[in-house]
Amino acid sequence: MGTLNHLSLGWLTPALSYLMACAGAALGLRCTLRGLAASGPARRNWLITAAAAIGSGIWTMHFVAMFGFTVDGTELRYNVPLTVLSLLVAVLVTGLGLTVVCYGRHRGLSLLSGGVTTGLGVAAMHYLGMAALRLHGGLHYDAGTVALSVLVAVGAATAALWAAVTIRNVYAAVAAAMGMGLAVSCMHYIGMAAVHVRLDPTRTGLGGVSPMDFVFPLAVGLGSFLFLASAFVALSPTAQERAGYRAAGELAVEEFPAASPDAEPAGAGRASAGAGPYGTGPYDAGRHDRAA
Repeated sequence: MGTLNHLSLGWLTPALSYLMACAGAALGLRCTLRGLAASGPARRNWLITAAAAIGSGIWTMHFVAMFGFTVDGTELRYNVPLTVLSLLVAVLVTGLGLTVVCYGRHRGLSLLSGGVTTGLGVAAMHYLGMAALRLHGGLHYDAGTVALSVLVAVGAATAALWAAVTIRNVYAAVAAAMGMGLAVSCMHYIGMAAVHVRLDPTRTGLGGVSPMDFVFPLAVGLGSFLFLASAFVALSPTAQERAGYRAAGELAVEEFPAASPDAEPAGAGRASAGAGPYGTGPYDAGRHDRAA
């Protein structure tokens, strides 16, 4: 049996992975809320963005956490096609769950169906990512712990979808994103607790690539996407906010109406009544006669 270490870099990898999960959840929940308020192609585009955010956030969380995972006596490498497939599964299944919730007619049934679908997608992403791992030996799992990790994933996904369609307050949305990030992180480490490694004494060549050659650049790229997209969505006004801005502008125009082109400027009549023949000052008729 190989000795596993999940915190070879200390608490850096759990903290960073939790931050990635929270960023993906926050952006995904915000985009889902925008999608619910929109219709037609706009709704579809918001849901695609939400699925990309949540899926990539979960995937990035998993592989950032895996940077702290080591096994004594063997190096670790990753199969590239399976690693990419795990990312696609996370995004596609999350998108399916969001579609069920946003287009379903019965809210409770839609939330349950979407939560189960998304949770199974999260679990599938995790275990596909583990299947992409290459080492001098084999991985074995405790069935009970795996089942618990899947239940946690389903519960986290259902709670996140409920928050997406229910919560409108900004502070509550932040709390929901932090809660979802915590649930996804718990699911990951519960799944990792199910892992047992049997080392192979024969040392054959390992296929795949090292984490720093492939996984690290991809994780950095997705993390940058999450933070930049989060800033863009947070700073862009919603349709309701834009309507409020337009209404405020119309009220301002009504309070300060433009003057009619035919109206005289204020004080013009008084000035003309007392102006001299040359327009330089008040006109004194008596003084003019005396001068004559």
